[in-house]
Amino acid sequence: MDPAPARVSEYAEQAVAYVRRALNLPLEYDSDTLPLLDHYLRNVPADQPAATALVIATAGAYFGEVVRRRLGGRWEIPSPDDKHKGNGSGNGEPVVVPFEGADWRVVLPTALSFSPAGIVASAIAQADLDDLDSEIDAPPRMRPYVQQALARMGEVSVEDYYSLCGRLDTLEHIHEVLVAVAAQMMGNQAEDDAPESTSDEPSGPVN
Repeated sequence: MDPAPARVSEYAEQAVAYVRRALNLPLEYDSDTLPLLDHYLRNVPADQPAATALVIATAGAYFGEVVRRRLGGRWEIPSPDDKHKGNGSGNGEPVVVPFEGADWRVVLPTALSFSPAGIVASAIAQADLDDLDSEIDAPPRMRPYVQQALARMGEVSVEDYYSLCGRLDTLEHIHEVLVAVAAQMMGNQAEDDAPESTSDEPSGPVN
């Protein structure tokens, strides 16, 4: 697997340092120690916006790396030029990013994508936020399968739903569903592309 972008690695290591300093326990980029980060996020003070933004960015980088190392995929980080191409409204105004890392995304091999910072922010707030994307996205033709997979998942508490452990479980489940869907699509395509079988019997009278 390719290494993470340098800025992602730097931020993720900051999250490791924060948790070690607060809890005296190490984060090891795996699902087993992810509950430590969830516990740390539950104690982030809500009255310090600048500090909270830094925690969101660094914990987001760490969470994104945990998912990427577990499921594969890549980081998608807009370049400075992309941020100045306009906000999509046609008025040419630059994209407003509240803090570095807020617009970073992880794209899985199934083309599922998510904003780690958005997921961390919702974990801290225990709610979806208007200014950061906490949704799991997929290509249009795959979205019905994502919605079906989410609908079949059991009810969970609000705390579990917004926890990073819960989001990892959800990502893993949807990823597995889309892997199966892609395999089925490829199988159907192979059947459609297969040449028609021909009979060994002669098609006309033999003289």
